[in-house]
Amino acid sequence: MARTRAADFEEKQRGLLNDAAAVFAEQGMEKASMSQIAAQAKVSKALLYHYYPSKDALIFAIIMTHLEELDAAIEAAYDPALPPPELLRKLVGTVLESYRGADDQHKVQLNATLALNDAQKAEITTLERKIVRRFSCVLNEINPDLAKPERPLLMPVTMSLFAMLNWVYMWFRDGGRISRDDYADVATTLILEGIKAVR
Repeated sequence: MARTRAADFEEKQRGLLNDAAAVFAEQGMEKASMSQIAAQAKVSKALLYHYYPSKDALIFAIIMTHLEELDAAIEAAYDPALPPPELLRKLVGTVLESYRGADDQHKVQLNATLALNDAQKAEITTLERKIVRRFSCVLNEINPDLAKPERPLLMPVTMSLFAMLNWVYMWFRDGGRISRDDYADVATTLILEGIKAVR
């Protein structure tokens, strides 16, 4: 007979993912051990293995949960009735807000590729591409010249925007002189003004 889930299964699972992400972010994927993660989460190794049978399963769960929440936030914010520049600003702000408090998960996403198998990588890549596609569609509306086949610049411009957003955790600190909202304005302006000159 299959074991039934405890009423607080999802809450415990989320706690484990957060604690694991903190250990992976600090120690790196190779050095971090299931013992360290169990100690950080204040649970037994047996319980940890009950939720996640291997280190790569844990890493995969951290990344997928992080990306699924980001994707859901972007989908909720996506309003095709908005003028494309306003929509871009809204989506940029949504990404930066989704990254709030998720630096550890974000570091795992950016650094964990070697720890995963091909099937896990493919699933993550599919979701990442879905998120990127939302932005490239808006940028294409703003400047259709970016997608010209003789000089395809839509993807380089889109990925340049994500480069700005994805590495914010390296320097940004909440409570500083620049807010997330301020930086959303800066990043959006850099892209909007920059693509006017891209030919």
